[in-house]
Amino acid sequence: MAIQAMNITIKNNNIMRSKREKFKRTLGGYGKGSKTEYNLPKASAKQLKDIAKRLKEEQQLRMIKVIVVTVILFLGVIILFAYSAEVLREFLWL
Repeated sequence: MAIQAMNITIKNNNIMRSKREKFKRTLGGYGKGSKTEYNLPKASAKQLKDIAKRLKEEQQLRMIKVIVVTVILFLGVIILFAYSAEVLREFLWL
């Protein structure tokens, strides 16, 4: 009885799969009416240079923040290990 129910479920799933539109919920869509062009505003060479400069500055600032946080966490872990090593030494020598 269980095998028959399994076969019916597989059959129904195959029927439902053939009825639905494939890739219907993707962002760009693959249907015939999907548009692949974008309406981007025109930018002058100076604006593009300003944008590139600003992006570089933001990236450098982000990198500095990541390095600072990493160093702080690394020092914290080293201090934690050093403290736990002292406690472990005291415990073992008692």
